[in-house]
Amino acid sequence: MELENKATSLWRNFFNVRMVQIRTFHMTWFAFFACFFAWFGIAPMMIVVREELGLTKSQVGWTIIASVAVTVFARFFIGWLCDRIGPRLAYTGLLIVGSIPVAGIGLANDFTTFLLFRLMIGVIGASFVITQYHTSVMFAPNVVGTANATSAGWGNLGGGVTQMAMPLIFTGFVVGFNFTDAAAWRASMVVVGMVTFLIGIAYYFLTQDAPDGNYKELRAQNKLPQKDKVTGAYFNAMKDYRVWLMFIIYGACFGIELTVNNVAALYFFDYFEGITLVTAGLIAALFGLMNIFARTLGGIFGDNFAALWGLRGRTTWLFIALLGEGLALMLFSQMPILILAIPTLIVFSLFTQMSEGATYSVVPFVNKKALGAVAGVVGAGGNAGAVAAGFLFKGEMPWDQVFLTIGMIVTCVAFLALFIRFSPEKEQEEKALFEAAHMGTLQHRADEANAALVRSQEIISDYNKTHNQKL
Repeated sequence: MELENKATSLWRNFFNVRMVQIRTFHMTWFAFFACFFAWFGIAPMMIVVREELGLTKSQVGWTIIASVAVTVFARFFIGWLCDRIGPRLAYTGLLIVGSIPVAGIGLANDFTTFLLFRLMIGVIGASFVITQYHTSVMFAPNVVGTANATSAGWGNLGGGVTQMAMPLIFTGFVVGFNFTDAAAWRASMVVVGMVTFLIGIAYYFLTQDAPDGNYKELRAQNKLPQKDKVTGAYFNAMKDYRVWLMFIIYGACFGIELTVNNVAALYFFDYFEGITLVTAGLIAALFGLMNIFARTLGGIFGDNFAALWGLRGRTTWLFIALLGEGLALMLFSQMPILILAIPTLIVFSLFTQMSEGATYSVVPFVNKKALGAVAGVVGAGGNAGAVAAGFLFKGEMPWDQVFLTIGMIVTCVAFLALFIRFSPEKEQEEKALFEAAHMGTLQHRADEANAALVRSQEIISDYNKTHNQKL
């Protein structure tokens, strides 16, 4: 059942928060930003945590795995939950519950307790699925790729900002309040947990599930399938081979981003001479900061390829972006000096995040009756990829060789995108919906232009009347 009154434009009404679609867009990317910030807030401080808790390289590797492992299962569940209770309540609950371990990690005093809290914090990473779900139900086919990519990209930006901000917050507690290093990293995480909790409250009051209301009311009006049909649709979607191909593909892009967010600061600190904690964090932040536009580009190109070649165009663009990511990562792994490593890191980041945007420009079209299932399974693939990559970083292989190996794997995975196919009937159906949404946008612009013309004529007429009266 197709929801109605989806927004056909994002940028034209970008600041019109009275529109529920636009208000929800801004809330969902900001909530995901906060979750991503909280999720990886501890990563740039691992240099301090590693020394205080006496963690070995293997133990650091386990914390990397723990931070993303539980999110695999959380994303499977949260997709089903969105279809059942709606994204508004799902996001509110996740933010409030997730804030507890974020603040609570300050209680860790050894490897075991730290690992446990790092594992629990990973649940908050399921926020991505809700973000993509919520923008998918708010925006029409002609712009849904752009909306999904932008909301996720700006949310992922939290992974870059946290690399810069957390060392500065940490330093503020040390210098401004005379905290010890051990107390400062704990206090920093408490602050992040409190902010996450407050955003959860705001999400409840400032959003709704769909353009025409919340799921409870829409089900009462028979505009949505009833709750008892959600589980069946979920398992039907999981039988679709395309969902599992995209599970692997997303593991090769978002999974790699998660891994880089976890290891980048340590990599630059350990592999390049003269790098301090703050400098390593700033360099690592460049990778995440590309989300401010790179993932959006992936969605924009996805929508533009669809305008030219339909759904097949979306999957072709996904192949191109993912292939570029794999090649760029291999190049980055071979950079021996900092002045070369930084620009290749940026190029690698560009293609990684465009691949993510391209993936979720395809997701809304795989199975509209079980959007939560598809978004959840594909999203879980990102974390499954991060877990797999985490085991490579846990081993004895040098980290530059790990990056080279992952780059080769990503390059091979790119070709899977060419096997994601849609039936001719589905292609025609989506082409008609795309054109209808596009024509709706053009009509709206024409109406705005006519209204402006009428208003101009009225102003000229009023001026002429005033001028004639004076004469």
